[in-house]
Amino acid sequence: MLLWQLACVTVIVAICTGVFVSIGVQQLRAEAETSALSIARTVAADSDVRADVARASADTGTPTNASLRGGPLSVLAAAAEANTGALFIVITDDHGIRLAHPDPQLLGAEVSTSFAEALAGRETVSWEAGTLGESARAKVPVRDPDTDEPTGEVSVGFAPSSVFKELPLLLGGVALAAVVALALGAVVSFVLRRRLEHLTLGLQPEEMSALVQNQAAVLDGVGDGVLAWGPDDVVTVANTTAARLLGIPDLVGRRIHDLALPGPVIAALAGERRLSATGGRGPDAAEPVVLADHVVYIDTHPVSHANRDLGLIAVIRDRTDVVTLTDRLETVASMTDALRVQRHEFANRLHVTAGLMDAGRVPDARDYLDDVLEASRTAGGPSTGEHLTEPFLVSLLEAKAAQAGERGVHLTVGADSLVRGVVSLPEDVATVLANLVDNAVSAAVYGQQPRWVDVELLDDADTLVMTVSDSGQGVANGARVFSDVPRTDLDPDAVHGRGIGLPLVRDIAARLGGEVWLADAGGRDGSGAVFCARLPGVMRAPTRPRQGED
Repeated sequence: MLLWQLACVTVIVAICTGVFVSIGVQQLRAEAETSALSIARTVAADSDVRADVARASADTGTPTNASLRGGPLSVLAAAAEANTGALFIVITDDHGIRLAHPDPQLLGAEVSTSFAEALAGRETVSWEAGTLGESARAKVPVRDPDTDEPTGEVSVGFAPSSVFKELPLLLGGVALAAVVALALGAVVSFVLRRRLEHLTLGLQPEEMSALVQNQAAVLDGVGDGVLAWGPDDVVTVANTTAARLLGIPDLVGRRIHDLALPGPVIAALAGERRLSATGGRGPDAAEPVVLADHVVYIDTHPVSHANRDLGLIAVIRDRTDVVTLTDRLETVASMTDALRVQRHEFANRLHVTAGLMDAGRVPDARDYLDDVLEASRTAGGPSTGEHLTEPFLVSLLEAKAAQAGERGVHLTVGADSLVRGVVSLPEDVATVLANLVDNAVSAAVYGQQPRWVDVELLDDADTLVMTVSDSGQGVANGARVFSDVPRTDLDPDAVHGRGIGLPLVRDIAARLGGEVWLADAGGRDGSGAVFCARLPGVMRAPTRPRQGED
């Protein structure tokens, strides 16, 4: 990289040097030509020169060399040469005969270069080679003082050595400037290279190209959302999955705190920075949050290189399907436990019946079976109430009642419960109701006798309202019951009790347009807490059976 920069600087300096030298040479040539023209004009305008040239041109004969030596024109031309430093000053008549020349031997002879332009009244400037060698010369017509017609010419020339005598100084200045520019370019190139290495963490351009390609392939290939931002909280990297989960199409270039995201999401994204700033350690597992219709886990990790803070990177994992499947599996597990309890109870009843029959007490056995049959004909079962007949809710509460019974808690459905519709969103209803019931059962276990949990369910059109109360010790801090503070009172080896909890229940209800709230914190006179939930859009009207169907 540095060699390429130095090569570019060298080429640029060489080109600039050549241009400057060329301009300097042209300027010296132009100055010589201008000086020659000025001197020729001055000499041609002299009255004595005009008169002498006019007389020589009017003479029909050709002047001899001897008559011209030491003449007034030769004296005048020699004096002008000495004063101006010109190579030569030549004066001719209208036939090109030299009337004045630096070489006396050439006086009276015709000049070696063309004089037609001067006799036509035109001034010329050019570089020509004559008897005295190559020179920058100017030719100016000498006009008759009476008629103003051209009667001869004045030719003034400067030798190349005198024209370019300042060229070494010019070349030295240009060379010095080129060396300084080259040195400055080398220093700047080195500084820029160090700066670029600092900004790119030492990566070369080809490595950066490969890194960008690999980054694009990885970001578009993973199924999780990836979001990265620098120490200034400005997003620098975001893949399409992150934009889809967050619901914001343009993330790059925006500040994290300026994004229109829920508070728990912003807190989850900024949580690792707060911990790293205080020297703490983050949680072992991310807490779930709700984003629109998605349940996501957000893991944030600080990124550094060579003890330099580069910002944070967040991995956003969509676990909506996993949470839904988990809820279904928990419901199936609850049903399985309920069936296991019922099987055990059914086996006990068979043992009682068989014992009565073995003892010959057939009437007593018959009465016992009638009682069991009458109890099974109750509309909603023994623990779900008379008016709760919705199959999904009955099954779920029967299973929860069986689980609560194993923990010594009696779960009942309030007599005022009335559900006439059918559950249309079983996953959301199971998540909210099962979490509230599980929390109530756990609270009742640590309460005083008798231990109970009471559930009341009411529906109004498509809205389901539920109330769950318990006999526990109440909620110590009602203001933080829905906060995202991780639980620390659980057995590390426990399998159950680590669900998504009240924060997610609240978010799910809010997503449906409803709410979950603490109606009574309890803790007074042995009364437990009372939680309420309102879930719009989770119920639908029952399908009426067609004629002839039961």
